[in-house]
Amino acid sequence: MEQISVFDILKIGVGPSSSHTLGPWRAALRFVEALRKKRVFDRTQRITIDLYGSLSLTGKGHYTDTAVMMGLTGADPQTVPVEDIRPTVAAIALHNRIVLSGGREIEFHPSTDIRFLSEFLPFHSNGMRFSAFDGQGALLAERVYYSIGGGFIVREGERPSRGEGGKKFPYPIQRAEQLLAYTVEQKCSIADIVLENEKTLCSEAQIRRKLLAIWDVMLRSVYTGCHTLGELPGGLHVKRRAAYVYDRIKPYLIYDGYRDWAVQLRRVRADAQSIFTWVSTFAIAVNEVNASLGRIVTAPTNGSSGVIPAVLLYYLTFVNPKAGEDEIVEFLLVAGEIGSIFKKEATISAAQGGCQAEIGVSSAMAAAALCHVSGGKPSQCLTAAEITMEHHLGLTCDPVGGLVQVPCIERNSMGAIKAITAANWAINNDPDVAVVSLDKVIKTMWETAKDMDFKYKETARGGLAAEIPVSLPDC
Repeated sequence: MEQISVFDILKIGVGPSSSHTLGPWRAALRFVEALRKKRVFDRTQRITIDLYGSLSLTGKGHYTDTAVMMGLTGADPQTVPVEDIRPTVAAIALHNRIVLSGGREIEFHPSTDIRFLSEFLPFHSNGMRFSAFDGQGALLAERVYYSIGGGFIVREGERPSRGEGGKKFPYPIQRAEQLLAYTVEQKCSIADIVLENEKTLCSEAQIRRKLLAIWDVMLRSVYTGCHTLGELPGGLHVKRRAAYVYDRIKPYLIYDGYRDWAVQLRRVRADAQSIFTWVSTFAIAVNEVNASLGRIVTAPTNGSSGVIPAVLLYYLTFVNPKAGEDEIVEFLLVAGEIGSIFKKEATISAAQGGCQAEIGVSSAMAAAALCHVSGGKPSQCLTAAEITMEHHLGLTCDPVGGLVQVPCIERNSMGAIKAITAANWAINNDPDVAVVSLDKVIKTMWETAKDMDFKYKETARGGLAAEIPVSLPDC
């Protein structure tokens, strides 16, 4: 049984894609570390990267080439100043030199040393091959990695993680029915079970601090998107809309920075129609930041990173303005666990399952978490997640031009609204009369993913991407 932490599902990183940007970035970091472990780092004179399948077909629009270069330099996607990314990559391309992590400088030609190959590797459509050579051209090391969604990467032939340092969760969970059984047996909530598992990896104080840091990044991304006008990069000339709408709906508020802004938002009074506009604006704001190489939280992917912040901010602003850090922590614990079940039993990779694996999963995570902090029973929380995914089944991934912009940004708005609707419906109904369980809908999602034509899995060859063909410059 794969052991997945909440912090594996909710990761601080850089946009625009968890599988096409964050995953390759982390793979490059691992490859340089592998060169050291193999004791060939000091002999390395050339590195090449081959990108396959979906990484090749939409890699330019997803900044995959940028990601692998940043990873080779040793930059940490969690902490690197986002304003440094473009200048760093531009300097590499200008001088055809790269300084690897640790200070070793080698010749590197991005136009020829990063190759976009249309064929697919057998294990997953997001495959990449890193190769290192000495000064005579002899191969020193080669690694094949797969970016399997949500920033997760696996090396070819690698087994899933069974736990850090041999530590095992006291409540191992593969399916939703097991999670529910633990809550019944222990007479506790989903958040309680997840917390006990996480405490095998770090202290409760550390868990709380890390989750609040994740919320801080989420909140900042909402704020940034709501206060930034202009055009998104990439060549589609998509206008930023969150700040425009925010300017139209905002009341008179005085605030100093994003944290104070969130406090002042709790004074907002709005009718149902206005609330939905606020939620949509929150969600779109995050994904406009994501689309512009900004810092966001993968939740469970970058393309769906706006759903959970929007729903949590909805709860704090319009449902329970008196809520505090406890509710934020519990919301994220529940959301993370639901995401991990989807990853274990299906996929969170759009290249493998379409957008149902991104927006569908993020919406289900948010629905369960919202139901929990709103007073729902564990069974109602799982029902909320089930309802949400039931109405995302079959959703394709068809990014126009291979960019995480159209229709990706708006889909976060739709996912947030569906999550709120599902949570409200679940908390007002008896889960024991539900015909479909969460495990059944996850299985159905996986079968749907396997039946879906490959062109609808993040290839920019189907759906809207095919109907709106565009010729874009290199990003």
